[in-house]
Amino acid sequence: MIQILFEIPDVDNIKEKRRMIRSIKEKLQRRFHISAAEVDLQDSLSFAQIGGALVSNSRSFGESVLHKAFEMVEQDLPVRIQDVSIYSEEF
Repeated sequence: MIQILFEIPDVDNIKEKRRMIRSIKEKLQRRFHISAAEVDLQDSLSFAQIGGALVSNSRSFGESVLHKAFEMVEQDLPVRIQDVSIYSEEF
């Protein structure tokens, strides 16, 4: 699982924020096959929190995919990362 808390600069209204969040979720889903959702701060105009999950038969593979997904958000998108947490479990 991954949770990313970030600031969205230069957003003037909630409609722009929703469009950007939808774009980020779609990129995570399309590129990394991660289930993603906006999990908190829906009413905030300049901050958002996205959570994602990935199921894999290999802990190291799953964690590497989540790290690559985070790098994509950090490098390719116009957001400022405030916090990130990656958590994995084995059953």
